[in-house]
Amino acid sequence: MATDIIIPKDLWDEDNEGVITSWLVSDGNQVDIGTPIAEVMVEKAQFEIESHVSGTLEILKQEDDLVEKGDVIARVSS
Repeated sequence: MATDIIIPKDLWDEDNEGVITSWLVSDGNQVDIGTPIAEVMVEKAQFEIESHVSGTLEILKQEDDLVEKGDVIARVSS
């Protein structure tokens, strides 16, 4: 079963777009619950995205891609 990793709707206050600045885990690697997997920058503020499930990471958005709240950026398969 696969679980989508999304940009949380409450991660920042405004409705601005963000940019994925880096992936902290490579595509195909194992992640655990709470593992920081990506960093997103919004208006000079950096936010970490964590995995909320354990399994194998599949990256769907690349570094420098624009993202909005609710966007699916990765998937974790158990």
